[in-house]
Amino acid sequence: MKSSKPIVPRTIAERCVTLAAALIVLFGGLAAAAAWRAARDAPPPPASTAAGEDAPTGPLSGLTILIDPGHGGYDGGARARDSGVLEKQLNLAVSLQLEQALVSQGAEVILTRREDVDLTSTPRPSGLTKKRQDMQARIDLATANQVDMVISVHMNEYRSRSESGPQVFYREGSDGGRLLAGCIQEALITALQPARERAALPGDYFILQLDVPSVLVECGFISNAAEEKLLLTEDYQARVADAIAEGVVEFVRLGQ
Repeated sequence: MKSSKPIVPRTIAERCVTLAAALIVLFGGLAAAAAWRAARDAPPPPASTAAGEDAPTGPLSGLTILIDPGHGGYDGGARARDSGVLEKQLNLAVSLQLEQALVSQGAEVILTRREDVDLTSTPRPSGLTKKRQDMQARIDLATANQVDMVISVHMNEYRSRSESGPQVFYREGSDGGRLLAGCIQEALITALQPARERAALPGDYFILQLDVPSVLVECGFISNAAEEKLLLTEDYQARVADAIAEGVVEFVRLGQ
């Protein structure tokens, strides 16, 4: 999936955010999330994709997190340059690993999809494109289940094969999203030690519209030969997922 923002090199200033500033940002994001949740009193529908009743306790206990494996079904997303594997397949593989990592930390997890499907239906409402219907269904699932956080999982691609490295995006103006993106970005860099260290950036993505901390994670470039090979392996997918989960834990820890 192509980034909608220019690729920007990471600076020391972007990495060295003070704890005081982080807490100010966090409190703003969590307050917005609380207001958003309190405004709705309708009970959520049964969450067939929830992690289960026996989820272990941990630092994420009490949180409901929506994982959105990007694309699916008719929408394959980007195609890996060498293997030809579609982005939708890798997004789902990492998302299933991420579910396990978050559940192990005590979170309740909901996935927008567990198979190679899209979220469209027929007949489609007049004036609504297939893509917009699919994306709106993902937002509706998050809203109905009153989630505390949204993590959308994607793979990046670029015309130049030299570009590499994971990158996290958040909605401009979302303080909670910005801090969450920064925590996940740092965790990915620490865990994966990518050749190119990128900074979390604002991005104009439909999935990031909710007033809860929301991020879109580009796990790496499937247009880069070396990174594509890594992303095709279950071990590296698990490392990516564990790093994202660690970033979420750090985000919550900053608010305690």
